[in-house]
Amino acid sequence: MSATVTIARGLEDVIFTESSLCFIDGDEGRLYYGGYKIQDLAEHATFEEVTYLLLHGHLPSKAELKGFSAELASHRALPASMIKQIKQFPRNAHPMSMLRTAVSELGMLDEAEGDVSPEALYQKSLSLIAKFATIVAATKRHREGQKILSPRKGLSHAANFLYMSNGKAPNKEEVKLMDVALILQAEHGFNASTFTAIAAYSTQADIYSAIVAAIGALKGPRHGGANEAVMKMIAEVGSAENVTTWLADLQAKKGRVMGMGHRVYKSYDPRAGVLDKYAGEVAVQHGHSNEYAILKEVERQAGAIYNPKGIYPNVDFYSGVVYSDLGYPLEFFTPIFAVARISGWCAHILEYTRIDNRLLRPDSHYTGKLDLPYQKLSRR
Repeated sequence: MSATVTIARGLEDVIFTESSLCFIDGDEGRLYYGGYKIQDLAEHATFEEVTYLLLHGHLPSKAELKGFSAELASHRALPASMIKQIKQFPRNAHPMSMLRTAVSELGMLDEAEGDVSPEALYQKSLSLIAKFATIVAATKRHREGQKILSPRKGLSHAANFLYMSNGKAPNKEEVKLMDVALILQAEHGFNASTFTAIAAYSTQADIYSAIVAAIGALKGPRHGGANEAVMKMIAEVGSAENVTTWLADLQAKKGRVMGMGHRVYKSYDPRAGVLDKYAGEVAVQHGHSNEYAILKEVERQAGAIYNPKGIYPNVDFYSGVVYSDLGYPLEFFTPIFAVARISGWCAHILEYTRIDNRLLRPDSHYTGKLDLPYQKLSRR
């Protein structure tokens, strides 16, 4: 064994493949999907356009978008057996556990589950992307004791998600806000859940198994669950006037400000900048001015302390307030993340399959002993 080994803790800066889906410049706070600035996509595109971009490598023409949107809509409805199964889920179960179980059932219901041909893989991806929103909306209705709603014709992906979740047709402002939220979370390189999906699929497992693995990774509070922690932080602070005292106590306890800091970004997360704008606009309309004011004051005071260290707000800092404004309780913040990120997961699986789909097999540096003498059980 070598005496000196360089270990990449957390696999940081380890490059194992190529990708044209996402470019992140953490030092300058830049994010691109397929060459397009995230700010431009969030401001002008729809979730369908961004999903098409991730799956096809270019933005769709008007005709391509119409056909793609129709194809996506054709996959939205859930099998009757799945709706029956969702109704049997314990209502107090975590929605991410419900989503994980539902995706497993989708795999069992797919008679061609093991078909890994390019066309089959693409169609399964469309089905998953479309159904994620329907599943999450159905679990929300189930937890609330409300009737599970079917997709409505003529509504976009974001609008349908809101309608099926809340039981009423959303207005244009709400649809735009959901589109922005989904676009910002749709893709972000080889984060923990995407890497997990690729690792699972590289074993030649079916795509459902890979996505279930990704859901499990996303559920963790260090990944998708961070936005829930931000809302709990807001409740703990109580008001903007309490921020100074709260922050001093946090520092004394050597705690961390939730929603600030990111493994990749050493400057302001561009997604947080976009969400800040929309969170401010809807906070007044939906009566969440206090929550937004707390966040702005935390950002101001904590920024003076942490910004020089390269710690800035990330996308989770403002996303919780936005989700709350759209009618979602705390436990559904991570499932909404999944409704967005399923596009990135599927796009990466498709791309990795085209490259070589090499089995991922990292190694470790052994630090244990060797050649220990075996002793019989009676002598131990």
